[in-house]
Amino acid sequence: MSEITELDPEDKKIITLARSVRARNGVAEGAAVRDETGRTYTAGSVSLESLRLSALQTAVAMAVASGAKGLEAAAVVTEAETPAEVDLAAVRDLGGAGTPLLLAGPDGALRSRTEAR
Repeated sequence: MSEITELDPEDKKIITLARSVRARNGVAEGAAVRDETGRTYTAGSVSLESLRLSALQTAVAMAVASGAKGLEAAAVVTEAETPAEVDLAAVRDLGGAGTPLLLAGPDGALRSRTEAR
C-alpha cells in the first residue's frame, strides 16, 4: 500500500458514488470505477445462493459489459481494513498493474490507496 495523499476531485467523486450505492442498497460494500474515457460505473456486493461477487467485481463487470477497455481508478467503501485480493485482481485485469484502488470506510474517509499488482 502506498502512503495516503490528497485526493483529486475525480477520486473523491468515485468514493462518494461508492458510498452512496452502499447506503442506498443496504449492502455490505459499495464500489465505483472510472474507465479510460472517464465514465463511471457503480455497484453493490451481490450475495445470492448461486452467485457471490464483491461490489468491486460487480462494478468492473458492469464496466466491461458496457464496453470499457481500461480503468483509470477504482474505489470500494467497506468495513474491511485492507483491500481484498479478488478486488485487486479485478482492477488489474481491466486496468492493468498500477491502477489505483481506493479503500474507504463507511464514513467515506480514505483508509488506503493501493495499486493493483
